[in-house]
Amino acid sequence: MQLNEKIKKIEPWLVEVRRDFHQYPELGMEEYRTRDKIEEYLSEMGIHDIKRMANTGLAAVIEGKGQRDDQEDLQGRSPTTVALRADMDALPIQEVEGREYGSKNTGKMHACGHDAHMTIVLGAAKLLKEMEREFAGNVKLIFQPAEESFGGAKPMIEEGVLENPHVNYVLGLHVAPELEVDEVGIKYGQMNASSDTLTLSLKGKSCHGAYPHEGVDAILLAGQMITGIQSIVSRNLDPQESAVISFGKIQGGSQGNILADEVTLTGTLRTLNPETRSSIKEKIKTMAEVLPKSFGGTGELTIEEGYSPLINHDDTTKILEENAIGILGKEKVKLLHKASLGVEDFGYFLEERPGTFFRLGTGNKEKGIIEPGHGKGFDIDERSLGTGVKLQVVNTLSLLIK
Repeated sequence: MQLNEKIKKIEPWLVEVRRDFHQYPELGMEEYRTRDKIEEYLSEMGIHDIKRMANTGLAAVIEGKGQRDDQEDLQGRSPTTVALRADMDALPIQEVEGREYGSKNTGKMHACGHDAHMTIVLGAAKLLKEMEREFAGNVKLIFQPAEESFGGAKPMIEEGVLENPHVNYVLGLHVAPELEVDEVGIKYGQMNASSDTLTLSLKGKSCHGAYPHEGVDAILLAGQMITGIQSIVSRNLDPQESAVISFGKIQGGSQGNILADEVTLTGTLRTLNPETRSSIKEKIKTMAEVLPKSFGGTGELTIEEGYSPLINHDDTTKILEENAIGILGKEKVKLLHKASLGVEDFGYFLEERPGTFFRLGTGNKEKGIIEPGHGKGFDIDERSLGTGVKLQVVNTLSLLIK
């Protein structure tokens, strides 16, 4: 049976699996039902080499039983292993009402397509297991928790997910409602930014609002700091470089007629360039120390390092581009020219192994499937599930014989 026919045959199953995940979303490191369902699906496929790791994460292996044409040239070398990664966690969002497969877990929703990601890897696993006598090497299935929170890729790597067997290449994808179904977005080089969390504690002196000269207004300090820090991007960064500093949370003050003695700002720094990242952090540190003193207060800055940048490898990206053109046609393959300042913890995998992350079109303007990720009305055109499976099966087989 040809690959197209195999995918057509499992399409109803893919929809069923995706909708089950969608109805029971779980937040990062709480994906227990999700993990158990994935184990159940893998066992039904005859995949029993399954390992739990990183709390709710899973890794499984399919061993190819075929032989490479150049087998004689591979004496003494370990078989090639290609990893397929799917993130598992949902978001703390209340889904719109009225969907037959809507979330049954109040305040939680698969609003970023991780339900589809898991389904696509399971679909690829189902077909690759059936085809195991047709290829040599291994396929490693990685089901990763907590992409939306602290980056579950990192603890999985630390626990050895890229070893036993040693992974040579790693592939991932993300649903893209801005692309129509049967389109893909491919980016050479850097695809996503790095991130850092900024926490700035500003201390002044409280006093009555009628006598501000007797105190040090921490809210005024916060306003000056926000303005000053924004000037780092507008006046210290090369206009041809990209960076974003955003403060999304301010805490401070007790009453409207009393000057606040302490204000805490929490925000995010996003950069595309390591040198820019380092330079901006140093400038923020200097400003946090110096500027509050000029008003009679003090500042303390904490920077929590976030996700690594996601940088695709050219060799694997070229293979994916050629496969996508062969499967979908050149007009359906969109080469992306700008990196996103959003983050994606798949970048941790690409720091360790060659691989590529791409965007799978899941939108449908005619059906109104256009809402971006993290929206309460987010959905996908489920025809994209079969397309995703086909692309990942073909990409995997291509890398196994590379």
